[in-house]
Amino acid sequence: MYYISKRIEISSAHRLDLSYPSKCENLHGHNWIITVYCKSKTLNQDGMIVDFTRIKELIKDRLDHTILNDVLEGLNPTAENLAYWICQQIDTCYKVTVQESEGNTATYEED
Repeated sequence: MYYISKRIEISSAHRLDLSYPSKCENLHGHNWIITVYCKSKTLNQDGMIVDFTRIKELIKDRLDHTILNDVLEGLNPTAENLAYWICQQIDTCYKVTVQESEGNTATYEED
């Protein structure tokens, strides 16, 4: 099995739709640190699982300096949902870790 990971930093805003009163219901931003993990039993014709540049295009180029509510259609843009959404964008991705601030990290991993 081959494994790669790519660390990405983005700045994005979001507002959460919560079942309880919270200041996070107001639009606010984070400097997110995202780590994307991919794996494959085989490599593509170029000797890669997936090109690191392709991960950047699919994730950073689509999320950096955006309002996540506008990008993650139908999902409340929590760190957990962001990790899930990112994992769904890359065929070989099996795990994503999203750090929204120091000490606050969410991970999504495929079973």
